[in-house]
Amino acid sequence: MSTTTPAQPAQLTRNERLDRLPFNKAHRKLLVASGIGWAFDAMDVGLVSFVVAAIAADPHFNLTPTEKSWVLSIGFVGMAIGAAVGGFIADRVGRKTVFTATLIIFGIANGAMALSWSLGMLLGARLIIGLGLGAELPVASTLVSEFSPTKQRGRMTVLLESFWAVGWIVAAMIGYFVIPNTGDWGWRWALAIGALPLLYAIVTRVHIPESVRFLEAKGREDEAEKAVRYFEEAGGVAPVTSPKGKPLPKIKTRELFGSKYLARTIAIWATWFFVNFSYYGAFTWMPSLLADQFGSLTKSFGYTLAISIAQLPGYFLAAWLVEVWGRRKTLSIFLAVSAVAAFAFSQAGSVALVLVFGMLLSASNLGAWGVLYAVTPEIYPTRLRGAAAGAAAAVGRIAAIIAPLLMPWFLTLSGGNKAVAFIIFAAAFIIACVAALCLPERKGLDLED
Repeated sequence: MSTTTPAQPAQLTRNERLDRLPFNKAHRKLLVASGIGWAFDAMDVGLVSFVVAAIAADPHFNLTPTEKSWVLSIGFVGMAIGAAVGGFIADRVGRKTVFTATLIIFGIANGAMALSWSLGMLLGARLIIGLGLGAELPVASTLVSEFSPTKQRGRMTVLLESFWAVGWIVAAMIGYFVIPNTGDWGWRWALAIGALPLLYAIVTRVHIPESVRFLEAKGREDEAEKAVRYFEEAGGVAPVTSPKGKPLPKIKTRELFGSKYLARTIAIWATWFFVNFSYYGAFTWMPSLLADQFGSLTKSFGYTLAISIAQLPGYFLAAWLVEVWGRRKTLSIFLAVSAVAAFAFSQAGSVALVLVFGMLLSASNLGAWGVLYAVTPEIYPTRLRGAAAGAAAAVGRIAAIIAPLLMPWFLTLSGGNKAVAFIIFAAAFIIACVAALCLPERKGLDLED
């Protein structure tokens, strides 16, 4: 009589152990520490439009319209450089190194901006702020995607954008309540707000482990095991033994443009460019646009605040739908809604309609942006993920540089504000088609599938 031994379950790799974990307090800590960085990115981008409006009215600076455009745009120059370089470095020295350094760079430069007394100091501080924040978003989203459970990965990455929405709303509140009511130094106090959350985020990031996928690729087995157990212990999961990880092939960034990845690189870069172009073109100039349309800078700050608050529902809806509909469908539909809202905004003639369609545009555009951050790290392998996410974000930042510089010219076209809204409509419509036709769907798949 023969007996058979029951088949033993296959040994789980460390990445499979991470992918199958339930969402726990360690994930929550990572999400909050990452999200605060996103909130500061939004606060910077949102607040600078209010700050520039206040500085332009300060006789000490007396900025011309061209100089205002420089201050608005040079931060995005730094962001484009920071995104590309930060992602490249993250693939070589580690995600955590860049993840920790970004907010330190931002904090120092933001303090320098608050103490600026000349246009040159403003421009220098804005450039360095951009370098820090440019690397922040793609590296943080990469790290979050690599630690997230498979069933929650899209949702966690999109939720980072909800922090961005909160930061933008806080910026609008500071712009509306603080700057006009605290004298000539109002914009300086506005920049100083947020020091404590910034310090908390920096300290918390020091204790978050390095990416397991990166550590295994570098042959740092003991550190990789400790990183997995950090998340397992937080979820009350008993650790198991995993086989040794496989070192990854040598990083060749040019693979992004090889036959295997070229189509998705073009599609993702085009999406990043048009989403950033349409968003930053409108919202960096929103207080000025509304002031011109309704004749009051103070009222325009209030209208901008109302439109900004509408971003939050868009993020949370996108975070829910991204694991229901999938990435491609959610992104395409949100972009299509952005196109419709922009066209309706271009035809609106009353304050009420401008606010309604502005809110819809704000919610749908930023919801789409959140999904875009979820998609980008998923469609590339570990050895290219940081560089790919950074390069895509850099392309988006280039659009953010171009859009504010072109805005004064757009406003001279026939229709002024309506012409701007129509351009946003065209960009959103085109890129909705690109996303629907060209981007791969990654819902429910492990990162290495």
